[in-house]
Amino acid sequence: MRPAEAEGEAPYARGGGRLPEETVPGHGLGGEAARLQAGRSEARRISYARTFVRALPALLLVTGGVYDYVTPRPYTAAPLFTAAPLVAAPLLSRRATILTGIASVTVALGLHIRYGTALRVDALTELVTVTTVAVLAVLINALVRRSHARLDSAWKIAEAAQRAVLPEPLGRIGGFDIAARYEAAQADAFIGGDLYAVQDSPHGVRLVVGDVRGKGMGAVGAVAVVIGAFREAAEQEATLQGVAERLERALTREAARRDGVEATEGFATAVLAELPPGDGVVRILNRGHPPPLLLCADGAVRPLPAREPALPLGMGDLGAWPARVEESRFPDGAMLLLHTDGLSEARDAHGRFYDPAGRLAGRTFRGPGELLGALAEEVRRHSGGGMTDDMALLAVRRP
Repeated sequence: MRPAEAEGEAPYARGGGRLPEETVPGHGLGGEAARLQAGRSEARRISYARTFVRALPALLLVTGGVYDYVTPRPYTAAPLFTAAPLVAAPLLSRRATILTGIASVTVALGLHIRYGTALRVDALTELVTVTTVAVLAVLINALVRRSHARLDSAWKIAEAAQRAVLPEPLGRIGGFDIAARYEAAQADAFIGGDLYAVQDSPHGVRLVVGDVRGKGMGAVGAVAVVIGAFREAAEQEATLQGVAERLERALTREAARRDGVEATEGFATAVLAELPPGDGVVRILNRGHPPPLLLCADGAVRPLPAREPALPLGMGDLGAWPARVEESRFPDGAMLLLHTDGLSEARDAHGRFYDPAGRLAGRTFRGPGELLGALAEEVRRHSGGGMTDDMALLAVRRP
């Protein structure tokens, strides 16, 4: 009998019940090579698309010039000459847009001079039309550039807000290797209702990962309240129960300041962890949150669920369910993964959930950063890039 079984904590079955000596398909060198090849293929497709888009105005001009040159006079390529600067306006720089407009007018004028029709009414109308569109394209380009500047400014402000509310922890705290990652479901979004925090304290390194109910600025405000209360309580409270009680009171005060549904239904699921120095254990207190995963150095994965369920933070008025701290071994070389339900509830096209314990079984990673990077990539691929919920990840390794 293995030591883990003797203690009543059987590790997660590797690769769907395979024996320890058996390989796990798709997680070895072949699987990694396939993932790298897929990534390179996607990068090449993106590069080809960008090259085609940048060359499109020139292709329109060349196609229009050849068409006007080889076809009889009643046929004209004026639509292509007007389309070229309009295509360049939102895609290329101001200089390239101006040059495209000049080239459109020059090509159209050159063709009419060649055929001796430059002074005809229809030719002059065509030239005026192409010139007008070229000028409008330059104006459109200026508006697009201004919009891009505003979006860039908003992006930087959002990034600064994320760093202020949800700062990335140091890579090494209290002798432990740390990595955190936030993956927003909405493209180019930053923070929402998920949270993580790490705090070194006289009682060891303390961590929290949580998920605040709701979306938008209200959820972001609640996240800031929870993280602020956690950092203060982690320094002052002697036990994880004390830390959880401080978070409970902070959320209750925050809910009292709000109106409507937010005032009566505001809550947050959370899991708190404590890593005492030198003890080789981890203490966990779970308040209605997905259980952490313990990744052993040999590739075994062991979920750490709460033996007794407890209510989420902010729901203390519904009952006095005890929140017990549970202690587990945290051996050298192992990693602890805390996550929100954006990881475990990510669905593929057939509605199947992503199973982090099953996917990670039998695999090893050089560090927390590599683990989180692999998880983020796999979840995006599993969900087809259409995640429906944000995902906060926090990994800790005992060297």
